[in-house]
This record gives sequence, structure tokens and C-alpha cells, in this order.
Amino acid sequence: MTEDRRRRKARQTRNAMAVAAVDLILERGLAHTTVEAIAERADVTRRTFSRHFTGKEDAALDFVRGDGDRINALLRDRPASEPPLLAYRRAVRAWLADEDNPAHHLRPRMRALMALVDREPALFAAYERIRVDAQEDSIRILAERLGTDDVRDLRPAVVVDAAAGVLTAALRVWARRAADPDSGAADLAALVEQAYDALIAEAASAAPDSTAEE
Repeated sequence: MTEDRRRRKARQTRNAMAVAAVDLILERGLAHTTVEAIAERADVTRRTFSRHFTGKEDAALDFVRGDGDRINALLRDRPASEPPLLAYRRAVRAWLADEDNPAHHLRPRMRALMALVDREPALFAAYERIRVDAQEDSIRILAERLGTDDVRDLRPAVVVDAAAGVLTAALRVWARRAADPDSGAADLAALVEQAYDALIAEAASAAPDSTAEE
């Protein structure tokens, strides 16, 4: 029980710093936000901040990292009989439908933060690092599901790059529509489903015609 309390306290502290980072960056701008200001807003020391995060960008995007971990946990739990792409798609669908632990896009001010990622190179670089780390875990999970080696077998990497790329594309469209009042409201879950349908349709149209002669 003592260990559980410690972990809960650590999660609360980390979450407080992440919230402070998002709030300050959106209020002041990335260039005018310091790690010291984030630590002060979260009522922690600079040393505590450094135990959890490598920088302000890393802290602001911690919710994205958490969502990557959740998607991978859901992917591990998918039935072994599901093909890899379908398993990934359904893991993402379950993540988006989880009302008890909402995905980051449903959290306050996340849409504004994701729109800022496209405009701030440092935030974009941090986002890409988090994305790549999550995808590497996904590749290992799929390789294990397929009973194969993720280095010698291309299939896990190809599926994850395609499936995660679809999610990233939908997230960017969702964020950009928020900044354009003429584009209309966008539901991320619906956009993700449309994006996966588009991927499957494109893959089918690109398949070689077995009846065509070379």
C-alpha cells in the first residue's frame, strides 16, 4: 500500500508539471516559458522536474506519451486471431472511446497545443521522438503476436508505420480544422475511421491485377 501511494503521488506530481507546462506555453509562448516557471507553477523544485522530464517540450507533450502507452497496452490485449492492421485500428478505436480515461485530444487546451506543434520546431521534434518511441513498442508487440523477428521481418514495421501514420494524419487534420472557423467542427474518432478506410481503399487500388499480363 505504501508503494501504491508513492506511485500515485509520483503520477500526481508528474501530471501537475505537465498541466503547468501546457498552460504556460499556451499563455506565454514556448520561447517565453522556462522550466523554472513550470516547476514554480506546479509547486515543485527544479530538481523534481528534471527527474521526470528532459525539458519543457517533453513535459507539455507528456499526455501524448501516455496515450501512446495506452494504445500499446490495448494492442497487447487484442485477440491473437486479429490481423495486425485490424488489431491496431481496434486498439486506437478503444482508446478514443475510453470515457474513464479520456484521450489527450479531449483534455482542456489540447487542441490548441496540437495546433502549436505544427508551428514550433522544438515542440514538433519532441512530438516526433515520443511518436517514434511509441511506434517502436508497437512494432515489438506485433512481432511477438506474429511470432517473428522485428529486425528480419518487415511486416511489423510496415503495419505500424502505416497505421500510426493514419492516426497522425487524422490528428493533424483535426487540429488544423480547429484553427479554421470555415472548416467546420471535426470529431477525431470519425476522422480516424475515415482515414483508416482511405488507407484500406488505397491499398486495394494499388494491389496488382492478377489478370493483367506483364
